[in-house]
Amino acid sequence: MTPGARLQAAIEILETILAGQPPEAALTGWARRSRFAGSKDRAAIRDHVFDALRCRRSLAALGGAETGRGLILGLARRDGLDLGALFTGPPYAPDPPRPEEIAAARDPEPGAEALDLPDWLWPEFCASLGARAETVARALQARAPVHLRVNTRKTSRPAAQERLAAEGITCAPLELSPGALEVRVGARRIRGSACYREGWVELQDAASQAVVDRLPLADGMRVLDYCAGGGGKALAMAARARIRVLAHDAAPARMRDIPARAARAGVTIEILPPRDRPGAGTFDLVLCDAPCSGSGSWRRNPGGKWRLDPDALAALTRTQAQILTEAAAHVRPGGWLGYVTCSVLACENNRPVADFLAAHPGWALAARQDWQPGAGGDGFHLSLLSRP
Repeated sequence: MTPGARLQAAIEILETILAGQPPEAALTGWARRSRFAGSKDRAAIRDHVFDALRCRRSLAALGGAETGRGLILGLARRDGLDLGALFTGPPYAPDPPRPEEIAAARDPEPGAEALDLPDWLWPEFCASLGARAETVARALQARAPVHLRVNTRKTSRPAAQERLAAEGITCAPLELSPGALEVRVGARRIRGSACYREGWVELQDAASQAVVDRLPLADGMRVLDYCAGGGGKALAMAARARIRVLAHDAAPARMRDIPARAARAGVTIEILPPRDRPGAGTFDLVLCDAPCSGSGSWRRNPGGKWRLDPDALAALTRTQAQILTEAAAHVRPGGWLGYVTCSVLACENNRPVADFLAAHPGWALAARQDWQPGAGGDGFHLSLLSRP
């Protein structure tokens, strides 16, 4: 495909996303209908689509319209591309810019539009992050790096780095976590590599790894991952210490890949279905990676930024409060409760914890840490609570 044809494909996919289809479904549907597209074409088109979604508001201003075509026009203008060489018209490229499109193009307004956030959310963003709000918003406009977690049950970081390099995957160590690597070359080869297939490495954001590093794990502990999802943190915990890890999720289908991932990693993770939770007893540590806005990881999932609204955010905070209360019942006396989100918003981080502590005398905040989106990783929050 020519560069112009790739832009035209991105326009068509963006139109289906703007009409309500999830980005991954739109990309998959286009790929199935377009067998002529090679892997490099699909990767380039995917990059165009996600670049446009991350910067949807500012690119709509630059392109003159919040349409698939407007976003790609804005992307081309922002990046200084040659419109005359790319927008050459049918059969494969987008039509040349029309006079009315040129007239409608403008610079984005400072604040929420230029920073690609919804207007209603910008005040909450500023209240949560203060002077860092603009820096964080700009970080969310950029592509996220690809990070790996080295499975220290099987290898060391230098050994994994060397073996990946032999497979054409160049990585650099990150300071954020002792097992973290950032992929510099060959990211699309990871899942097919022997290093990945044999459980030496897992795909996991470095800040997510750092969250697990801060947990008070020790051999012999009994640990419950209360909102396990795909099991990334459960796997990381099982690799850190010789502990018994149980994985639970309100939607059990999310955990379907955990057994295979655990076998590949050489660890054991027990699945705890919701129906069995009441009789599961108490644990030394319960980790709640709670459902949240995902605002700390919007550069990976930019669609979430535009789906969120005030009602959805309020519903999430109610769910977070409920999960904290439910999970706390499974912490043994003297044990630990870890509350985690991938959000940068105080209403999802500090506030639910403060409300929980106010309602549960004797519990104490032992540690708190926030990671902001940037070169080191995504945005995460951890509050570690101790039970009397």
